[in-house]
Amino acid sequence: MQATDVEDPDYFHKVVDCQWACPAHTPVPEYIRLIAAGRYADAFMVNWKSNVFPGILGRTCDRPCEPACRRGRVEEEPVAICRLKRVAADYKGDVSARMPGKPTTQNGKKIALIGAGPASLTVARDLAPLGYHLVIYDADRRAGGMIRSQIPKFRLPEEVIDEEVGYIAAMGPEMRLGQRVDSLKALLDEGYDAVFVGSGAPRGRDLKLPGRQEAAANIHIGIDWLASVSFGHIRHVGQRVIVLGGGNTAMDCCRSARRLGGRDVKVIVRSGFEEMKASPWEKQDAMNEDIPILNYLVPKEFRHDNGRLYGMTFEKVQAVYDAQNRRKLVPTGEPEVFFECDDVLVAVGQENAFPWIERDIGLAFDDRSMPVVDETTFQSTEKRVFFGGDAAFGPKNIIWAVAHGHQAAISIHQFCQGMNVAERPPPMVTLASQKMGIHEWSYDNGISIDLRFKVPHRDKFAALQDINSEVELGFDIKTAFAEAQRCLNCDVQTMFTDKLCIECDACVDICPVDCITFTQNGPEAELRTRLNAPAHNLGQALLVSAPLKTGRIMAKDEDVCLHCGLCAERCPTGAWDMQRFLIDVAQAEKACCSS
Repeated sequence: MQATDVEDPDYFHKVVDCQWACPAHTPVPEYIRLIAAGRYADAFMVNWKSNVFPGILGRTCDRPCEPACRRGRVEEEPVAICRLKRVAADYKGDVSARMPGKPTTQNGKKIALIGAGPASLTVARDLAPLGYHLVIYDADRRAGGMIRSQIPKFRLPEEVIDEEVGYIAAMGPEMRLGQRVDSLKALLDEGYDAVFVGSGAPRGRDLKLPGRQEAAANIHIGIDWLASVSFGHIRHVGQRVIVLGGGNTAMDCCRSARRLGGRDVKVIVRSGFEEMKASPWEKQDAMNEDIPILNYLVPKEFRHDNGRLYGMTFEKVQAVYDAQNRRKLVPTGEPEVFFECDDVLVAVGQENAFPWIERDIGLAFDDRSMPVVDETTFQSTEKRVFFGGDAAFGPKNIIWAVAHGHQAAISIHQFCQGMNVAERPPPMVTLASQKMGIHEWSYDNGISIDLRFKVPHRDKFAALQDINSEVELGFDIKTAFAEAQRCLNCDVQTMFTDKLCIECDACVDICPVDCITFTQNGPEAELRTRLNAPAHNLGQALLVSAPLKTGRIMAKDEDVCLHCGLCAERCPTGAWDMQRFLIDVAQAEKACCSS
C-alpha cells in the first residue's frame, strides 16, 4: 500500500464517523466536548452554523450520526448525539447578540425562495449576510414549513420553532407569508436573479380502494390531517382509528389520534416490523402509548354503510425472497381480516406536486414528474432555478433539507456572481496537537464505562391528556455531562511521524484494542489479514506509514482505534501525537467569489 495521504481533508473527516454521516457535517465531538465543559452557548453556535436548527433537530432529527457512532462498536448503544444537541439548545441562554444582524449593504441581487421550510430558511441564513435581497413566499401565514405543520407539538413545542425560525427572520429577508406562488414563469418575469424552490413534498399519497369515495368524510390523508391538527382546525377524532403506513408520519398520526380522543388506535402496515421506515425510537414511543403495530396486512376495502365508515378489510401476506434476495409480498391464503374503525388516517407516503411550474420555461422533468436537478449544484435545467429539500429528490428529513440548502446557497451565490456553479469551495481544515505535558492532554481521554442514559419522559397519563404537552423532557445538566463523557473524541486523531519512530513496538504493547501493527507492506486486501487484529471493515481506512528504517511499515486500523492516546503517551520519541481535527465545511460565505 502507498503511505496514507493525511493531507486529504476527507481522510480524517471519514474517521470522525458521526460527522461524516451527518448530511450537514456537524462537528459532533467538538460540541459534545463544549457541553461537557458547561459551554452550552458555544455548543449551540457550533450546531447553528452547521445544522441551523439545534433545538428543532435535537428533538426531531432522524439521527444518521448515531448508527455511525464509534461508541456503538464497543457496546450496544451509541452516544445520544441528537439529545445532546437539544441540551445545547435548552441551556444556552440568550444568544441573540451572537447572531448575524441585517446586512448594512446590499449587493444588488434579488432572490426568491418558494416555501418557508428548512431548506429555504437555510438558504436565507447563508445568503442574507452576503447582502442579497431575499423574498420568501409561503402559502401558510407562519414560517417553518413542515417543521410547523407536520411535527406534533408534543414532539416539538411551538416556542422552539418560533425561536429558531425567528433568528433567520431577524436577518432581514422579506417574508411574504400567506402568499401562494401559482406560476413560476410569472415569478421569473418579475426580474429575480435566481429562484430557490424549497416547497417540500406537499401531497400525501392516497389509496384508491373500494369504498374510498363513499366514506371520504372519515378517511384523511396523513400529512394534511397533521397540518389541520397543528393549526387547530381538527380537535377531535373517532374513538376507533386505523393508521395506514409504516413511516414517521404514521407514528405522528397515531400518537396524535390518541391525544384527540382515540381509545382504540392501531397502526397497520403491509411490510414487516423491521422493514418499516419509521425510526426505531418512533415505533417504540408509539407502542409505549398502547398503540399496537400490526404487520403484513394489505388494505383491500373501506367498509361503509351509506357513506358512514365502520371498518376496513385486509389481506394477510408474507415475505418471500427469490434467489437474488429480492422480497415479494404474497398472500398467505388465510381469510381476510376485518377491523372496526370510525376514522382512517392514510400515511403511506408523500409525493411532490408542481402544478404551478409551467412545462414550457426550459425546466425539464423526469418520468416521475420530478424536476431534473444536478445532485451537486442543485441547479435545474432552467439555470436561474435551484431546488432543495423534499422538492429536489423526494421526501427525506430536516437534516437533509438543511444540507441541500447549504449547497444550493453556494450555487446561487456563485451563479449570481458570474462564477462556475460546478466549482465547490474547499473546506477549511485544522490539526492541532492536544499535548499539555508528557502524560496530559487538553481533552478528556478517559473512557467512560457508562451505558447510554435514558431521556426522561412525561408521565403517560398526563402526556395523553394534552396534545401540546411535550413528551420528552430532555437531559438535566448532570445527566448531560455523564452522557457527553461517553463520547470517544473521534476527532482527536492519532498522528504518526515515521521519521521519529525507532520501532520499539511500545505502542503495540500498550494499545488496548490491538489496532497498531508493524509488518511488511503488501496489497491492502492481503495486508488487512496480517494485522494484529484483522481489519474486516473495508469502509474504514488503514493509516499506513512510509517505509521505516527496517523496511517495515506501521499500519493502524481506524475502525477499532479508540483515540485513547495511550500510544502517544507511551512513545519515547514523540512519533505518535494526538491532534484535534476540525473541518469547517464550506458554505456560501466561504465561496471563492466572496469578498
